[in-house]
Amino acid sequence: MGHHESQAAYLRLVLITVILFFVCAHTGESRPPFACDPRDGMTSNLPFCRVSLQIQDRVRDLIGRLTLQEKIRLLVNNAAPVTRLGIKGYEWWSEALHGVSNVGPGTKFGGQFPGATSFPQVISTAASFNASLWEQIGRVVSDEARAMYNGGMAGLTYWSPNVNIFRDPRWGRGQETPGEDPVLAGKYAASYVRGLQGTDRNRLKVAACCKHYTAYDLDNWNGVDRYHFNAKVSKQDLEDTYDVPFKACVVDGKVASVMCSYNQVNGKPTCADPNLLRNTIRGEWGLNGYIVSDCDSIGVLYDNQHYTVTPEDAAAATIKAGLDLDCGPFLAIHTEEAIRRGKLREVDVNEALMNTLAVQMRLGMFDGEPSRQPFGNLGPRDVCTSAHQQLALEAARQGIVLLQNRGRSLPLSTRRHRTVAVIGPNSDVTVTMIGNYAGVACGYTTPVQGIGRYVRTIHQQGCTGVACNSDQLFGVAEAAARQADATVLVMGLDQSIEAEFRDRPGLLLPGRQQELVSRVAMASRGPIVLVLMSGGPIDVSFAKNDPRIAAILWVGYPGQAGGTAIADVLFGTTNPGGKLPMTWYPQNYVAKLPMTNMAMRADPSKGYPGRTYRFYKGPVVFPFGHGMSYTTFAHTLAHAPNAVSVPLATLYGLENSTALINAIRVTHTNCDTLLLGVHIDVKNTGAMDGTHTILMFSTPPTGKWSPNKQLVGFEKAHVVAGGQQRVRFDIHVCKHLSVVDQFGIRRIPMGEHSLHIGDLKHSISLQATLEEIKS
Repeated sequence: MGHHESQAAYLRLVLITVILFFVCAHTGESRPPFACDPRDGMTSNLPFCRVSLQIQDRVRDLIGRLTLQEKIRLLVNNAAPVTRLGIKGYEWWSEALHGVSNVGPGTKFGGQFPGATSFPQVISTAASFNASLWEQIGRVVSDEARAMYNGGMAGLTYWSPNVNIFRDPRWGRGQETPGEDPVLAGKYAASYVRGLQGTDRNRLKVAACCKHYTAYDLDNWNGVDRYHFNAKVSKQDLEDTYDVPFKACVVDGKVASVMCSYNQVNGKPTCADPNLLRNTIRGEWGLNGYIVSDCDSIGVLYDNQHYTVTPEDAAAATIKAGLDLDCGPFLAIHTEEAIRRGKLREVDVNEALMNTLAVQMRLGMFDGEPSRQPFGNLGPRDVCTSAHQQLALEAARQGIVLLQNRGRSLPLSTRRHRTVAVIGPNSDVTVTMIGNYAGVACGYTTPVQGIGRYVRTIHQQGCTGVACNSDQLFGVAEAAARQADATVLVMGLDQSIEAEFRDRPGLLLPGRQQELVSRVAMASRGPIVLVLMSGGPIDVSFAKNDPRIAAILWVGYPGQAGGTAIADVLFGTTNPGGKLPMTWYPQNYVAKLPMTNMAMRADPSKGYPGRTYRFYKGPVVFPFGHGMSYTTFAHTLAHAPNAVSVPLATLYGLENSTALINAIRVTHTNCDTLLLGVHIDVKNTGAMDGTHTILMFSTPPTGKWSPNKQLVGFEKAHVVAGGQQRVRFDIHVCKHLSVVDQFGIRRIPMGEHSLHIGDLKHSISLQATLEEIKS
């Protein structure tokens, strides 16, 4: 073919692509098949296109037809087409942390898809402690994702959720996580993943991905960044903190993917560690899906960490460790040479493709016409629906936490507080409310707009942004507070202060925000309400201790409907029921605490305070699980066992007689039989209906491995004023009453375990009994 002919053919191809894009994106009609087009007689009858065959057989058939070069081009996120087999190119990288996002190249907004429902940031939704809400949000997000895929604007593989533990309060990405507690994070992970993927193991609605595995919670602090950081983590902390949410993701949520992180763990890059990938994720936990690198992680371990001598060694090490897909070009460039030099075998590449192609087949991408498949009918009318936007509002309401309420100052009254001054750098924000890894929202209601639906407002920014470097606007803000019946200060952070690759230096309000709050509080003639918008905790001790500040609310980053939700709580249309998913520490907690120290447990001999409510016993501004209501609740124990026998197989009893008096390995008992039911009666003793968030903690017998206390479960109960509801907790002994020893072995301590809900306590005695092994 001559130069001009090839140019003309190329232009024809571009024109066809543009027309197809226009038709799909702007009419909302079904996209053409990714593969196995029934109109293509050459490929539609090949075995890999036959839906009647088992997926594994279809994948093997397809891999057997690919050349080595074709295989290698499928190892990266922007997978190349295999035109001769009728397979189109595919972009694996899309994001859906709290709504369909355009952060990854796989998703775009425009045409008939101008935006998508933007839910509150994950840390806010975690504060609801509502697992059914998390799953519901996942279902809505995947509806919108499928609709956009059908319209040619999105992929089907979403690299969400982020389930890392919010270990250090300065972490810029803590906002993306479900908080500091592993049980909470694990429950969130499994619930959101189920919502995204559906529950059919053979067919995925979309494929979720739990990230960043593992012990990743430092981005850029004090000259140390995530590309060079070696996280030194004990086996104990790995087993009982860092890995818990990932295990829940895989085992309970049946997630289709796990992403390995940039950092090293104990000297090995996570993406090149066979113990973490092949042995743990795939072997021990049984991942049915693919493992992907964080973007350019393989390049990072070669170029930045100098982990291997040659790039071919890096390609070989990662694939052999169990990595299946590279976000980045590294494997496309270096894998063939690694095979040629004998560092890697083609069969290793085949194994990786078995995992990625199987996920694509479970997504229906090799089943022909998308419009005839499940979810093929979803289109533009299914995005930003009124029901979806109502759920975003409900999620925002449920995630708001009432931190303080002096003399029942809240709720405000539309009768007594007819004019409200709304002041602060976050008082009229839009994109700030959706945090990071967000998309384009359907629309926004800002805090001042929300409040303006209830009463007349006087609006002043007070600062020209959250950095608040000047007091130039303080005077007009004080004047506004003098004229109003009440003042609402909307302060806090945004992505300029906390974000990916941006950890905070400390925990105080930025710039002169604290000064603005105190000056407005002195000037105000009515009650002052401080509303904090942030992902991470803020040391607001000054406000907590200021008698002029009547109430404090934390609203996280509350999503597109944040302003409505804030106003609904301020005026009592919604009774707040959120609880903090992380500890709010004083500034002096972090003053001498390096982010680089990964140890969870306190070490008094070194002056190390420990991390999170489970291991830190010092002073706090507000504790984990704190959150008030406009009503009051009382708990009584309706039913719970006092003693439980833990069967120990005689084989282990003979081997280890001390097990009877100390702690039994969970692998040495029958965990399936050790499920306890605890029934609690919750009474609303106040004058207002409310939804109560009930957190149950356990304290194990005193021992060197034990945390102070640990969350074992949480439930929601809507109780009318004066009414009562019975709530059941299912306590899994092996999961919830166990501790982890210094060797990383999970054990059940014998003796008295204390369960507590608020000020209600109940003791359960665990005793070991010898049993014959039943073969």
